[in-house]
Amino acid sequence: MGDFNAKIGTDNNGYEEAMGSQGVGEMNENGERFVDTHTLNNITIGGSMFTHTTIHKTIWVSSDHLTENQIDHICIGKRFRRSLEDVRVERRADVASDH
Repeated sequence: MGDFNAKIGTDNNGYEEAMGSQGVGEMNENGERFVDTHTLNNITIGGSMFTHTTIHKTIWVSSDHLTENQIDHICIGKRFRRSLEDVRVERRADVASDH
């Protein structure tokens, strides 16, 4: 799809069909475009559906470790939403990448 750096945040008012309330932070402009597109196309954003600690939601951490972002998303068609059992970030060695 591309690299939008879309932050979807926790506020899902008006977007309940496309996302849950388990995002991180606040929605940015790219996040709004991302969620709008998914709403129109009946696609669900899996990472916002499941309750996890922040460390298992965020994929990017700033070098000063003060800012964390959830910018990579697993998406699935709405009709297959029930087949999605869990989505979470697995922390591994830092390889100096955004992904």
